[in-house]
Amino acid sequence: MTSQSAREIEQLREQIRFHDRKYYVEAQPVISDLEYDRLLQRLRQLELAHPELVTPDSPTQRIGDAPVPHLEQVAHRVPMLSIENTYSLEELIEFGTKTEKSLGGPAEWVVELKIDGVAVSIIYEQGQLLRALTRGNGTVGDDITHNVRTIPDIPLRLSGESVPPLLEIRGEVYMRNEDLVTLNQRQATAGLEPYANTRNVTAGSIRLLDPRICAERNLHVFCHGTGYCEGLEATTHMQFLDLVAALGLPPTPHVRCFSSISAAAEYCQTVIEELADLDFEVDGLVVKLNRFDQREQLGARSKSPRWVAAYKWEKYEAPTQLEMIELQVGKTGAITPVANLKPVELAGTTVSRASLHNAEEITRKDIRIGDTVIVEKAGKIIPHIVRVEKHLRSGNETVFEFPRTCPACGELLVQDEGGVYIRCPNWNCPAQIRERLRFFASRPAMDIEGLGDKLVEQLVSAGLVRNYGDLYRLDKAQLLQLDRMGEKSAEKLLGAIAASKQRGLERLLTGLSIRHVGTTVARILAKRFQTLDRLAAQTAEELSQVDEIGTVIAESVAQFFRSPVGQEIVRDFRELELDFSAATTQAPLLSDKLAGQIVVVTGTLPSLSRDEAHALIEQHGGKTSGSVSKKTTLLLAGEEAGSKLQKAKDLGVKIVDEAVFRALLEN
Repeated sequence: MTSQSAREIEQLREQIRFHDRKYYVEAQPVISDLEYDRLLQRLRQLELAHPELVTPDSPTQRIGDAPVPHLEQVAHRVPMLSIENTYSLEELIEFGTKTEKSLGGPAEWVVELKIDGVAVSIIYEQGQLLRALTRGNGTVGDDITHNVRTIPDIPLRLSGESVPPLLEIRGEVYMRNEDLVTLNQRQATAGLEPYANTRNVTAGSIRLLDPRICAERNLHVFCHGTGYCEGLEATTHMQFLDLVAALGLPPTPHVRCFSSISAAAEYCQTVIEELADLDFEVDGLVVKLNRFDQREQLGARSKSPRWVAAYKWEKYEAPTQLEMIELQVGKTGAITPVANLKPVELAGTTVSRASLHNAEEITRKDIRIGDTVIVEKAGKIIPHIVRVEKHLRSGNETVFEFPRTCPACGELLVQDEGGVYIRCPNWNCPAQIRERLRFFASRPAMDIEGLGDKLVEQLVSAGLVRNYGDLYRLDKAQLLQLDRMGEKSAEKLLGAIAASKQRGLERLLTGLSIRHVGTTVARILAKRFQTLDRLAAQTAEELSQVDEIGTVIAESVAQFFRSPVGQEIVRDFRELELDFSAATTQAPLLSDKLAGQIVVVTGTLPSLSRDEAHALIEQHGGKTSGSVSKKTTLLLAGEEAGSKLQKAKDLGVKIVDEAVFRALLEN
């Protein structure tokens, strides 16, 4: 009977570990909470009946029975150093440039979120959780194993293959904003003071002597680095993150790898605006070398490694009242709710509005009109609402009901299939027309000088412009009817509109407001297809064969040009004689020896720059790509080739140097 119970206990443990991984690491649960609770309850019953079968790594052993008497201090085998900070993109690029100079060549850079939590070191021996430490003074940290065991993200025993004999994971313990809201509600009910922010709660909770209290705080962890390890097979940071996930630990999210520090810095600038969607606090971005051997080559200073830097910004937040929610209609029809706030001073500016992003955001955060909210502004980021102070509610707050029809034209709204955005499907909606025309005239698109927001508003309101083509049919007499429009201004505007006809395919595609098509995608499509007519004739399947054009973008572009609206725009532009061709013509083919080949270039070549190599590939009929995948057919590798070389070997991709590559083209 005992052997049968032992088998069932082990099966239950494996099932629960599997479901923990699906829920906490992969965010793809396959059973309901009730089914999960039943598995855990059955395991508890069996272990209660057979206490001799209880093991320290059982899922039932997350919370200790009693507090520890005190926190012991333990020395780190590898010091937990701090990170050098930069506060501008110029400083970040300067750091990267100096680093590459020290390495003697180019490097790959990883960009990841800097979680605003508490640093932790988690040590596994033979796959079992051995110890967890705080950073402390960098050399010695507090033993917080009893509290870390209560964090459900952290497996008590690692799963998967290739578990290193000794693995020290560095990460960040954090609390989600929604959990802070729940905790503060409990504080208010108990007549206690609310907590100010998630970091303070995390820092206090992780050092508590009683693990039962820590367990109630619902903390989480992200893993982002290594300490002392034995048998670690990963040679790059990206490989390490893949290993972390394979072992059942949660890797730090939203990580990107770039082939140059300038590309990494450009990404840093763009990703900041997306951080408001996260339910945890971020106080910067971390930029680090991808290759471990290059990290070892550079080593560390007394306080910080030479191969990593943080790009940080000042954060400011304050409580204020949400007075009203209004809706804005965007150029693609997306309906964006905007919070009108009681004005509050933040970082030297008065904040009175903040985007709420979408209806799901309002529901998830339970935002109501009249609520006291915490509004945050970090650096130059648009202000956003972090959380609602629910414990301050009076009962007079109003739940916001998202309308079923467009506030601008009355059309029935639709929600994106599988998405969160709600849209007005009416192409002729006046609000959409205004937003599309504003963007069409903007600098990244057709760059029509003098056609600003107020003038677009007048043209649409007066019925003079209802589509892109109407801009090119305007005459002086029509313009002179508008407020503050004199003859010279009218002539100058008409000249700017006429000049925009020659902007070329890339800018024209950018300005059309096709969903998922921004400047980068427009550049790729213009370079690949050269004319608008050729692009418009492609199917979604044909478009998806273009490197860096996924199925979602391909379907969006194909659908636009198949639609009556898209076809009418193309006909109208042709009659108005807009330039349909790419700004630069493609170089003539020298041969078709690379036809059907997708080639990736990595490392430093003896006589070719990266751009020259790409041009040579295309002149011989090949296609270039920035990353190695199953579609890659050839890797041209030079000195200091990084992770792309290893990935090509793993996938069995043919690898050549420049000499072999040139011989291939000559034969």
